Amino acid sequence: MQSSDRVFTLPRGRLATWLAEPGRDTPHEIRVSLVGTLFGTLPIFFGGVFNTVAVAWVLALRHPTFLFRLWLVAEIAICAIRFGVLVVSRRRAAIGKPTPTDLYLLLAPLWGATVGYGAFVSAISGDWVAATLAFLSAAAMVGGICFRNFAAPRLVAVMIFLSLGPCCLGALVSGERVLLLTLLQIPFYLFAMSVAARRLNAMLIATMKAERENSHRARHDMLTGLLNRAGLFHAAALDGGARITPGMTLLYLDLDGFKPVNDAHGHEAGDTLLMQFANRLRGLGSEQALVARMGGDEFVIIDTFRDSTAELASTVVRAMERPFEIMPGISTRVGVSVGVAPVTREHRSVDALLRAADASMYEAKRGRRRDVTSQS
Repeated sequence: MQSSDRVFTLPRGRLATWLAEPGRDTPHEIRVSLVGTLFGTLPIFFGGVFNTVAVAWVLALRHPTFLFRLWLVAEIAICAIRFGVLVVSRRRAAIGKPTPTDLYLLLAPLWGATVGYGAFVSAISGDWVAATLAFLSAAAMVGGICFRNFAAPRLVAVMIFLSLGPCCLGALVSGERVLLLTLLQIPFYLFAMSVAARRLNAMLIATMKAERENSHRARHDMLTGLLNRAGLFHAAALDGGARITPGMTLLYLDLDGFKPVNDAHGHEAGDTLLMQFANRLRGLGSEQALVARMGGDEFVIIDTFRDSTAELASTVVRAMERPFEIMPGISTRVGVSVGVAPVTREHRSVDALLRAADASMYEAKRGRRRDVTSQS
């Protein structure tokens, strides 16, 4: 899983996007997390680098020819560039800046190609020790490629093909008949590891979707789809509380007369009333508004409103007191008490705002009761 404090940019280029494609039905948030897993950690990176560079180094010393030296130089160059891109990507991701994801993804197949090149030149060298060591190195890399990059099955397949494909070519031109067995082994190995990567990818996506759904359920009201109390506090705390700024207003709404409707027409009618009330409340705010059901018949909305406090409360009351059709052919009206708490530099925490709005709401209720008593 991707570290929660690092967000890596999705690839933009056609080829890099194709390599990292996890599946059409994968949500955006999961795609971002999957791309993050491709960057791995520095210890894992150095483990792979040590293997490939060490083998190339040893065989370049054993065969100080142009082909083996070219392999060593290519390995060192590609690994150094990948390391630099990895470090830059991790630093930029940690501070929320775009990362060079396309470059990092395209360097991975190139790295696989250098491993395959080394296996090829070792096979045609006539040195069984060199061929064995290079083939073992390529096979070892395939396991790491599969289980480190299964978030992108296409990338896995391409890297395995570029790493092991040259082994087949080397076997064909080496003149050693026993090596022809690789023409059967390697295609089967490529198929098996690619299938394994796809299955692991599907399992990972299914797990991430389940976690996402569980997180959504934990922070949203199941009836209305609004945020619940925990979801409101979580959303307000995102980005260091930047979503709640001075100039915004918190409205605390409590339905008056909801219980009689519930008692007279049943819980299904009451649920219908709550869902319709939630939809009207959504319509009062902007797309950036935080709208929550705090429990029972109590709701909260935090947004930037143009009206003054008194005008805003009156607008909300008028909007919510329009008839609700709770059953076919049956409509009802309910009242609503509104508590208002403006967001200021001194009062930005949800706790403080809720306390202030709750006090304001009950003051409005008491005022309404006094008005009713005086009129009677």
